[in-house]
Amino acid sequence: MEGRHDECRQPSGVLVRDCRWAAGLRDACLYAAALLGLLLLLDGVSGRLTPARAALWAVLAALLFTVLLPARVTAAPGRLAVRGLLREQRVRTDLLVSVGRPAGVAQRLVLRDWYGGRVEIDPAVLTGDPALWRLVEEGARSSAERGLLLCGATTLRQLTRHVDKETARLVFKASGLR
Repeated sequence: MEGRHDECRQPSGVLVRDCRWAAGLRDACLYAAALLGLLLLLDGVSGRLTPARAALWAVLAALLFTVLLPARVTAAPGRLAVRGLLREQRVRTDLLVSVGRPAGVAQRLVLRDWYGGRVEIDPAVLTGDPALWRLVEEGARSSAERGLLLCGATTLRQLTRHVDKETARLVFKASGLR
């Protein structure tokens, strides 16, 4: 992923998209196609390939694709949207009331706004894209200054430190100091 960081340079505009989404889409397609090809090859070599089995393998590859397909994340000043396979979640970052990490195996960040909007996102998407993170952090800071952010200021500070460390590490690496 470090080599792909250059892809994350965003033109100065209002809307910022997750710079690694296209790579995630490509990977999902490649893994699904590889699985389908391998299963068809194995069935063909063993002599058990039938149209029904080929359809079953295609369905299995399509399921793998849907599981691996990353959510498409976009941000604008004061707004964050996460589009999954079936629906889109939106939240006003300048009106956040809570930011939390639910207990469980998956590392997720849940943002809720004043109007009841709720977004669940992988923190790696935000920490891996400085332009996206900057917009979310600016909105959250505005929400905190207004006194709306009742829960999650600590979580945001931790993410900010993580992003700052990662950015510094990349700067040192690019300059040859590390």
